[in-house]
This record gives sequence, C-alpha cells and structure tokens, in this order.
Amino acid sequence: MAVNLSKNGPALTAAFKEVVDEKSSTNWALFTYEGNSNDIRLAEKGDGGLEELVEELNSGKVMYAFCRVQDPNSGLPKYVLINWTGEGVKDARKGICANHVSSMANFLKGAHVTINARAEDDVEPEAIMQKVAKASGANYSFHKESSSRFQDSGPQGPVGSVYQKTNAMSEIRKTNKDNFWAQAEKEEEKRRLEEQRKAEEERQKLEKDRKDREAKEALQRDKRDKERATQIDQQKKYQQQVEAESKEQERQRWEEQEETKAAQKKAVNRGESVEKVNEAASLISQRAVNPREMFKQRERGITPSDSDVPSAAPASPQPEEAPAANSYVQEPAYEEPAQVEENNYEVPAEDTSDRGICARALYDYQAADDTEISFDPDDIITGIEMIDEGWWRGFGPAGNFGMFPANYVELM
Repeated sequence: MAVNLSKNGPALTAAFKEVVDEKSSTNWALFTYEGNSNDIRLAEKGDGGLEELVEELNSGKVMYAFCRVQDPNSGLPKYVLINWTGEGVKDARKGICANHVSSMANFLKGAHVTINARAEDDVEPEAIMQKVAKASGANYSFHKESSSRFQDSGPQGPVGSVYQKTNAMSEIRKTNKDNFWAQAEKEEEKRRLEEQRKAEEERQKLEKDRKDREAKEALQRDKRDKERATQIDQQKKYQQQVEAESKEQERQRWEEQEETKAAQKKAVNRGESVEKVNEAASLISQRAVNPREMFKQRERGITPSDSDVPSAAPASPQPEEAPAANSYVQEPAYEEPAQVEENNYEVPAEDTSDRGICARALYDYQAADDTEISFDPDDIITGIEMIDEGWWRGFGPAGNFGMFPANYVELM
C-alpha cells in the first residue's frame, strides 16, 4: 500500500523547510511510521548534525532522515537523505516499506547524497562526509588554494598508484545490502501477485455467491407467484360458488313466494266461488219451475206454458256489478220458438273456429246433476248453444256436454 504523507502533512513540511533553510539552526529531521500503519510522522529534529542524528536511529524501525551538512571542499550546504531499515524489522514489513522509498525521495527532494543503511557502520559520519565530498565534483577548496600554485616546486616525487586495498567487510556489507534490496523487491512483487490472486479469488467467490443468491431469490419469487395465483383461483372459485348458491337461494325464495301467492290467490278464488255457488244454489232452489224440465219438453216438441218458463237465470255471484264479458243486449220481449232447432237469439260473438262459440269461465260452478257441467275460473267452454236467456249448453273442460249459467262466463 502507498505511503500516507497527508495525515501529518503540515508538521512534515515544516520540519523539511527548517532543514533546507540555511538561516535555521535545525539541520536534521527524522521521520518514521505510526505503529504498523503507512502514516508518516515526525520522529525528531535537531541542530547537532550527523553525530546527533545517528544516535536517534532505531534498529527496530524503518526511518527516513534528512540532514544538512557543509561540503568539505566548497563549503556550500549539501543535503543527505538516509533510508534506514533496522536489523530488527520483520521481512514482511521491509518488503512493504521498500515501495515507499521513491515516494519519500520525492517528498524530501533536493538531496545530493542518498544512503541506504541497515547498521550503524553504514551511517558513520566520516563515511557520509566522504560521499558528500565525492559528490561535490572537486577535491579542493576554492578558498584554501595557495598563491604558490603556479610556482616551480622543484623535482617531483614518483607518481603514486591509485590502487586501494580491498576491504572485505565493506564489500560484503555492500553486496549484502544490494542483495537485501533485490530480495525485498522480489518479495514485494511476490506479495503483490499473491494479493492480486487472493483478490481475484475473493471476487469470483462474491460473484458466485451473488449468482446463487439471485437464483434462490428467483425460485422463491416464482414459488410465491404460483402460490398467489393458486390462492386467487381458489378465491374466484369460492366467490363463484357463493354467488351460485346465493342465486339458487334467491330463485328458491322467489319460487316459494310465487307458490305462496298462487296458493293465496287460489284460496281467495275458491272462497269466492264457494260463496257464489251457495248463492246461486239458493237462487236456483227458489225457482218455481225447474229449467231442466223445460229443456226436456222443448226437446220433445212440447211448448211450455208461460207459467212454466223460468223467469231468470241464477243470480251472478257479484250482484253489484255484472260480468264485463257478458255484453249482449237482452230482448225486451221473449218469444218462444216453435222448434228447438230454430234459435232467434242474437249472438254477440262469431264462431271463429271448429270449436264453435267459446267462453271463458269467470267463476267456479259445480254441476247439480249429470245434465250440467262443472268448471273452474279461466276454464274454456266450447260448442256453446244459447238455448235460453240465462242458461246455455256447451262442452266443459272434461269434454262432457251440459247446461251452465250464462252469467258465469264471458264470450271469447
């Protein structure tokens, strides 16, 4: 992960500016990490130079030092950057911090000499100053040059060799240091690849979990939809059944009401018919001459005397108002025909069918003997013969032929 310079940025910047400011007494600043995080903080600063700075380095930490020194050749200020990795730092932490070196170099910019150190021998002040002198590009001081530079100094001695004795320990340390950083870079690359592999595995696992979850949710959603559709169908069927039962009950109630009304009406009609029959029977019993004997005499060709002719038909069951259908006009004078076959009565209705003159019963009538017919209200009487003003003959509902009161029917 990248180094974090923004958390303590103001303090870091202020310490860096104090070191690069030649007028400031502060000539070194030491930076390190906050615990095991990647946040850089200011560890210490001072004005005692390299000797004081080296004393503050910790063998168990990774630290970055920035120091201002004076070039021994030119006397000008030079800046040294020390990347310190203590020997007690764990290898994993070394690998992580190895990637922060370039970021710290960009922050502590302007260094003339950069030193990667692991032990105290790598930060000896004399060795650092030698490196500063070599980096200056001059082996002499402009201010110390003598005026005898161009004078002849006489014979010169033998030219010295540039050979230097090899320091085995120094070479070993340099080689180990280079190997360490190379190994650190390899480990960091390996760690980075391992993190990428783990991140990819985690991403694939999350993707698989997401797909499984979506498939499970889809199955549950389909199941809920099917259950809801089944419930809706059952509810519809139940409503249809309830409506059918309600309609059936309504129909039964209507039929019962109709039957009740019909029974009541029939009872009323039957009651009225009984009264009218009794009234007609009492009127018939009061007649002086039996009409049946008169009809029998007519059939034998005997003319009855005036005293034998019945004066009127049975009274209508409704004496207050005559039946509306009996609309023929009675003759003011009655003449007895000479023969029974000749009939001079006026017929208000015409014979329009093979059944002859027809009439509809207005009231209930019960035959007194086999020469009369019985009928109920609304029964049809066919083949009517108007043999008398108050008595007619015709075929009843049962098909028998006989007499009946004319004012009990209406012509059709």
